Amino acid sequence: MKIIRYSDSQGNTAHAAQQADGTVLVIEGDIFGEHRVTDRKADVQKLLAPIQPFAIICIGLNYKRHAEETKAVIPQHPVVFMKLPNVIQRPGDPILLPTHLKSDRVDYECELAVIIGKTAKNVSRADALKHVLGYTCANDVSARDWQKQGGGGQWCRGKSFDTFCPLGPVLVTADEIPNPNNLAIKTVLNGETMQDWNTNDMIFDVPTLIEFLSGSTTLMPGTVILTGTPHGVGMARTPPVFMKDGDVVSVEIEKIGTLTNPVRDEA
Repeated sequence: MKIIRYSDSQGNTAHAAQQADGTVLVIEGDIFGEHRVTDRKADVQKLLAPIQPFAIICIGLNYKRHAEETKAVIPQHPVVFMKLPNVIQRPGDPILLPTHLKSDRVDYECELAVIIGKTAKNVSRADALKHVLGYTCANDVSARDWQKQGGGGQWCRGKSFDTFCPLGPVLVTADEIPNPNNLAIKTVLNGETMQDWNTNDMIFDVPTLIEFLSGSTTLMPGTVILTGTPHGVGMARTPPVFMKDGDVVSVEIEKIGTLTNPVRDEA
């Protein structure tokens, strides 16, 4: 099932199921618990990110070719950092380039996002995918100057500016993607393909990430895991390519769809 989250003409927020013919039907109940798809068409006035996350846990250096292009050592354990939940941006709405804490080095990163559907703690790799509600596209937008030089050795500052985590356009439930580590994934910037690879290049696959992240730690429903980006990021190009006001960037993932956002300077 393909699930969208939307606001209606009364300002209410709800979920709906996208049908093959393009219509969307209202979902009643909690998508993390008991719910059902009704026969009522949804009054979609604005498409939102598929969920408002409980937490956003991110993995760095998780593709072999990306580690090579950045001349990084292959990690022995997943490299973990966080984004603030309020950095989520909706499909179609702008990624804002920071002007108050100014950055001229804002980069794109296409990523497969995993949405935890039920509480997970000390989960085995074999059982990990049973705890997944579904998957969506993410752009792990990164201000490289604040990530590398201005963050005191931590990545969170450069990763957590407002709008730096577009999600969407749909949440595809786990039953439709039995193997999340065999999906084509790409970034297109102003019509030019910048990243074009496959999730089978992950150093730590999705079940391994869930096993590791749930170790002695409770992952709540609504937790989003960003699983890393493939090679082709802007900072590793010669010359580097960073996003600028007026750009349009899209993340495309097989079986999920395309997440597109314009790029604008922060007001």
